[in-house]
Amino acid sequence: MLSKRMQEAMNAQVNAEFWSAYLYLSMSMHFEKEGYKGIANWFAVQFKEEQDHATIFMNYINSRDGKVTLLPIDAVDTSWDSILHAYEETLRHERVVTGRINDLYTIALEDRDYASQSMLKWFIDEQVEEEETARDYIDALKKIGDNGYGLYMFDKELAARTYTVPAPLATTAE
Repeated sequence: MLSKRMQEAMNAQVNAEFWSAYLYLSMSMHFEKEGYKGIANWFAVQFKEEQDHATIFMNYINSRDGKVTLLPIDAVDTSWDSILHAYEETLRHERVVTGRINDLYTIALEDRDYASQSMLKWFIDEQVEEEETARDYIDALKKIGDNGYGLYMFDKELAARTYTVPAPLATTAE
């Protein structure tokens, strides 16, 4: 059973995951309109991942006899000055998410909630990957600069990204 504090914190995380999804959907739509279909695809996959992250939290809350409470989602930005700016914003955002996941883990430690610690370990590992990917793209975009061919190739590379159901959902779908 979840403590009241953990249930409230996880419900806040559900909202944060849906907000993240909304942010990435907005980025996807922005870059689709700008003609960067590959970058739009990358952010569309991020959108789906964040929705699944919210689902993982909701399923977990329910599995621990908690109550899921859906909250309103705040507005997100709808345009970015450049591709680099969008990925810098992505990295800043993912660092905030990492902090939120770490705060949840701290609550689990303080509550001696071993089940939540185990579940949150997957998210901790996921956040390391999310931040690394954003940093790698920022580094690549700084090297590319204003080189049109470089941006074309970057866009083409991101067009190849496909969606994969996260492990915690893939195991429950079997």
